[in-house]
Amino acid sequence: MRNPYEILGVSKSASAEDIRSAYRKLAKKLHPDLNPGDKKSEDKFKEVSAANELLSDNEKRAKFDAGVIDEAGNEKPQERPFYRDYAGANAGAQGANPNYESASAFSDLGGMDDILAEMLGRQANARRNAPGQDVQYRLSVPFLDAVNGATQRLNLPDGSIIDVKIPAGIAEGQSIRLKGKGSPGRGTGTSGDARVEISILPHPFFTRLGDDLLVELPVSIKEAALGGPIKAPTATGTVLLNIPANSNSGSQLRLKGKGVAGRGDLLVKLRVLLPKRPDQKLNDFLGSWSPDATEDPRGEMAS
Repeated sequence: MRNPYEILGVSKSASAEDIRSAYRKLAKKLHPDLNPGDKKSEDKFKEVSAANELLSDNEKRAKFDAGVIDEAGNEKPQERPFYRDYAGANAGAQGANPNYESASAFSDLGGMDDILAEMLGRQANARRNAPGQDVQYRLSVPFLDAVNGATQRLNLPDGSIIDVKIPAGIAEGQSIRLKGKGSPGRGTGTSGDARVEISILPHPFFTRLGDDLLVELPVSIKEAALGGPIKAPTATGTVLLNIPANSNSGSQLRLKGKGVAGRGDLLVKLRVLLPKRPDQKLNDFLGSWSPDATEDPRGEMAS
């Protein structure tokens, strides 16, 4: 350890006030609370504190100046046996010197009445009453619950359950903040928040296109040819949809206001299907039917 006077940057004749002032100045710069994670500053602060502890104690300072103890406060081997007694006998005399006035009241940062003490006090209080941390969860939501809104239950790691309100129209990857449902705070600190990231499960026949929904609707040959009302699914239930006569596969109909959260539309794309099982009557009819020779379904591909 270096000479304590050198560490504090004061001379051997420095007064108690000089020592106190030097210590306070260095403490403001080096205190670990003001330099979190800085090992070098922490080591220097320990060195400064040890030097201040020695020099702010009039008895220790007198013994150090007399060569009885070293920088760490340990007694030195004495070459002259009477020297230690001499130093002890004069400790009181040196204590009368104003340069050796006790400064032990200032050896603890807690006793400082300046900005540093106030700042450290606020920091200590903040740590004692620190808010809890936010936590992250991921919740899988059925497609129609994301479209229309719903309430989903979320199982937490500690075994508790919370209800999460899913707003209508929420999108994939969006998060819901649950105030105060995170980690508990310290002391009077508030609990953190829970952030719930939403993952939307696919639907067997609905697809989302922004605020619109798309559904591919199978229709029979008769329904496509003759048209008429048929049942069609929407995000909120079944409706009757009027199919125009002579509709082809790929024809698209639009139902206003039947999209996401009532904002967008429902796009109904028709898909003409043959019967799953062979229909002899249909085969007999098609076998005897002579379509218009000018109608060529692949005419546009001829070129």
